Amino acid sequence: MSTTHITINNLKFSRQQNLIFDNLDMKFERGKITVVLGPSGIGKTTLLKLIGGQVPVDQGEVIFNDVSIHECSEKVLYETRKKMGMLFQSGALFNDLNVFENVAFPLREHTKIDEKLLSTIVLMKLQAVGLRGAKDLYPSQLSGGMARRIALARAIALDPEVILYDEPFTGQDPISMNVLLKLIKQLNETLGITSVIVSHDVNEVLSIADNVYVLAENKIIAQGSVEEVLAEKDNALLQQFLAGAVQGPIPFHMPADDYQADLKKVNK
Repeated sequence: MSTTHITINNLKFSRQQNLIFDNLDMKFERGKITVVLGPSGIGKTTLLKLIGGQVPVDQGEVIFNDVSIHECSEKVLYETRKKMGMLFQSGALFNDLNVFENVAFPLREHTKIDEKLLSTIVLMKLQAVGLRGAKDLYPSQLSGGMARRIALARAIALDPEVILYDEPFTGQDPISMNVLLKLIKQLNETLGITSVIVSHDVNEVLSIADNVYVLAENKIIAQGSVEEVLAEKDNALLQQFLAGAVQGPIPFHMPADDYQADLKKVNK
């Protein structure tokens, strides 16, 4: 079995004539935590959608195991997606379903197991994230951190090979964030899951990452182990992002017409 779980070759993607990715080449190692960092708006969530085949590529390919995600049949894509778990940025729990039924949803949708086994699996997943005691609560009764952990339990309900994490730490307090970091690391180590995390929370994700990609200006500006990426002191773009500096190659102002000319138009 190949050590590479997901391969992206020569990927190009645009949205409404705006170039998002320009010839990306990436490899996600089996059983490892790979973090994709970059400024807000760079297309990190879009990258996850491309991996899952939710949006078409303009050029290039995404290979999951031996399946070409954007060239396979709809049936093969549907079966392949069962091997992927997704933790959405918002959690995306169903408000009208309690915690138990939220976690049970993918099992009911994709399997025909009996109710007793289904209940056992759901309780196991809730136990794994420390929230079995919340099984009868509804999303409106959960804190932000609890909701994210329930969403994680749902993401692992079908025992996926890969989990895609979309900004998992957004809006979390320090305790909830550390709980999530611990859970992601534990799931990766105990279940051998391949984890792909897109985030802009630099210090937090680097603490658990095996491999790192940093995106900016439509391309990869740094890649490698945490140590290798942090050692690139001469990369001004990278260092601005890692340090969160206001001044640097990434401008404060979005490109626009001349300011004075715009004011004159308004005051005509």
